[in-house]
Amino acid sequence: MIFLSTGWIIGSVAALALIIVSTFSLGILYRKRVSEREISSAEEEAKRIINESIKTVESKKREALLEAKEEIHKSRAEYEREVKEGRAELQKQERRLQQKEESLDRKVDAIEKKGEKLIKKLSEAEEQQEEIALIKRSQLEMLEKISGYTAEEAKTYLIKNLESEVTHEMAVKIKDIEAQAKEEADANAREIIALAIQRCAADHASEITVSVVPLPNDEMKGRIIGREGRNIRSIETLTGCDLIIDDTPEAITVSSFDPVRREVARLALEKLIQDGRIHPARIEEMVQKSQKEINAAIKAEGESATFETNIHGLHPDLVKLIGRQKYRTSYGQNVLNHSVEVAHISGLLAAELGVDVTTAKRAGLLHDIGKSVDHEVEGSHVQIGVELAGKYKESEEVIHAIAAHHGDIEAQTVTACIVQAADSISAARPGARRENIENYVKRLEKLEEVSKSFPGIAGSYAIQAGREIRVMVVPEEVDEDRMVLLARDIARKIEDELTYPGQIKIHVLRETKAIEYAK
Repeated sequence: MIFLSTGWIIGSVAALALIIVSTFSLGILYRKRVSEREISSAEEEAKRIINESIKTVESKKREALLEAKEEIHKSRAEYEREVKEGRAELQKQERRLQQKEESLDRKVDAIEKKGEKLIKKLSEAEEQQEEIALIKRSQLEMLEKISGYTAEEAKTYLIKNLESEVTHEMAVKIKDIEAQAKEEADANAREIIALAIQRCAADHASEITVSVVPLPNDEMKGRIIGREGRNIRSIETLTGCDLIIDDTPEAITVSSFDPVRREVARLALEKLIQDGRIHPARIEEMVQKSQKEINAAIKAEGESATFETNIHGLHPDLVKLIGRQKYRTSYGQNVLNHSVEVAHISGLLAAELGVDVTTAKRAGLLHDIGKSVDHEVEGSHVQIGVELAGKYKESEEVIHAIAAHHGDIEAQTVTACIVQAADSISAARPGARRENIENYVKRLEKLEEVSKSFPGIAGSYAIQAGREIRVMVVPEEVDEDRMVLLARDIARKIEDELTYPGQIKIHVLRETKAIEYAK
């Protein structure tokens, strides 16, 4: 039973396998036929597409050929048109060139004709020039005979006349320019200086430089001299001054190169005379007391000057040096008063000109600071003043103004120029200074000598205390035009060779006289 069922299973399996194999074979055959039909259909479609493509390509090729032929035809027509236009333009240019050539030919012919005419005229001009030269020579000979001058003499005469005319015109021009410039400059300077002077109230009295001590009687001279001269020797030793006791009644003269020492001696003598006890110990006591009083007075005067001028921040030693100027004079003018006056005028000028007023006043107050110690230190008061200002740390502008206030160096700042002007104004005003009579006479003689050094001068006279000079010229040698130039030359030479305060006015006078006698 089991055996039968196993055989049935095997048979079923074999039948099933046979069915599967037959089914698979049938499927394969079916698929093969379907694939063959699709392949044949695809081949036919491909052939159709290829045929259509060939037809399309041939159609496009024919269209492209047609378009190419049309483009070639258009290009050929455009080229032919351009060639035609180019030929026409060339023909126009050829015609223009031909016309220009014809015109050039006509111009060349005209130029040749003009050249022939010019050659002819040139030859005629040369002939005329020769005739003119002959006529000129004959006329010159005739003029020389008539005038009595040769050609060179006539040329010299004409040059002389021309030089005279030029000199006249130059003199007139110089006179006009100087008048205009002087008028404008004088107006401005007069206004500024007048305002500065009007606003500065200054003392016009000159101070003397000799210290004289009055005595109650002549017996006091003997007491001052002392037994065997011990008192006078003690005074001279302690003060460093010389006492001059001469025949002058009831007076003793104190002499010293140092004004401070002279003042100490004067004050000590006055105290001794007032006290009446005169002996070496008392003299030493009074000299020391006077020295302290003078030192205190010097400091007070310096502080008063700085307060009056409203200048602050000065070194204390500078303030003392300013106070020492109280006992220093220059040409009879008190140096402290002069410095204060210069400071005020400098400030006023600076205010008018729009410059720093404080710096200008500071430079004006310190411009003569070197005179405080110029008896003790070698060098000019300008050099000493520059060194002192630098030592006490004054500004460069102030130091430069001190160095330039007498023209030792050229002024580089407006402040320096202001201090120069203020110094001259203070020194040149009436009564400010007193000159030595010998120096005064020498200056006047030198002034006249300088003005006489020019040719054609008949005489020269200094008047108005040397503020004005009158020059008389020889009328035959100096004409009116030359007078203007001569006055200018004299002024320049005086400026170069002389030193003087203020300004000098030059008058050039020419007088022509005609004298005849009636008989």
